[in-house]
Amino acid sequence: MSANIGPELQRLIDLLAKLPGLGPRSAKRAALHLLRKREPLMRPLAFALADAADRVKACGVCGNWDSIDPCAICADPARNRSVLCVVQDVGDLWALERAGAHRGLYHVLGGLLSPLDGVGPGDLRIGALAARAQSDAVKEIVIALPSTVDGQTTAHYVAEQVKRDALAVTRLSQGVPVGGELDYLDEGTLAAAMKARRPA
Repeated sequence: MSANIGPELQRLIDLLAKLPGLGPRSAKRAALHLLRKREPLMRPLAFALADAADRVKACGVCGNWDSIDPCAICADPARNRSVLCVVQDVGDLWALERAGAHRGLYHVLGGLLSPLDGVGPGDLRIGALAARAQSDAVKEIVIALPSTVDGQTTAHYVAEQVKRDALAVTRLSQGVPVGGELDYLDEGTLAAAMKARRPA
């Protein structure tokens, strides 16, 4: 601890430094900014943090974060209940919602299989997904996992676990991004784009 910083302030800085994207220097700047804006920012933030800690929980159906269970997405009667989109974490679910790309339901795995990190099938919500996939109401499972080695491994494992007759298991398309120039793309992206080509 720095000799000229009190323990309360040092604790605030240390906690802020644990947030993604904030190192010790950024955490100090954030702490100073919060202290300067005590009433309009710091106190409402403290209240929002306490409120979220008390009320926000994982949806018992899909794993999304919400203050109600089932979450607003699972409870929405307008959602297409025949399509389940499988994502790694809630941030991915939010990204798809922000894009308006999926109007069905979701299933959050809570991570990816990673033998090197000791993450196996029992550490993820794959069993719950397999149970949901057995419903005759589910006609398609969309696997929307990252194109990493762990993501590909998890996608393959998930596809095996949910297999049944009359259930389509699909993956997100991969390849050239909208507005992307070929000479700036990596070889893996170009290879995936060639494999996923479609009629013009």
